[in-house]
Amino acid sequence: SESLVVCDVAEDLVEKLRKFRFRKETNNAAIIMKIDKDKQLVVLDEEHEGISPDELKDELPERQPRYPSYAAKKTFIVYSYKYQHDDGRVSYPLCFIFSSPVGCKPEQQMMYAGSKNKLVQTAELTKVFEIRNTEDLTEEWLREKLGFFH
Repeated sequence: SESLVVCDVAEDLVEKLRKFRFRKETNNAAIIMKIDKDKQLVVLDEEHEGISPDELKDELPERQPRYPSYAAKKTFIVYSYKYQHDDGRVSYPLCFIFSSPVGCKPEQQMMYAGSKNKLVQTAELTKVFEIRNTEDLTEEWLREKLGFFH
């Protein structure tokens, strides 16, 4: 039987995530990560500043025309979101979003599933969400998810 592969998190990414957690900016920002299969490491893919959930959705690999449509790509995202509460307060929760589209290769499935918890622990994240369909990544979806924490 295939066992889960747990990939380490690249050193420079660990440092970047630590800085990201304490960032002073008040806009939305995202760090998109992927697994380097050969090195078995979680590495930085892209960084975005001032990006809305809907814009973030368009940055995900499976929505990029440069990837063949059959290559459903898994992605790890850490998203700093400016959350306006109903009572007027503002907070900046760090969200971990695991985009896990259906149709991924089993090998990829195993690597990402095995490495997810390691990454969450390394980045000390508590708000962990998974999406199966990138269409679901909207501001409404995120607010609904965050509503359970507040």
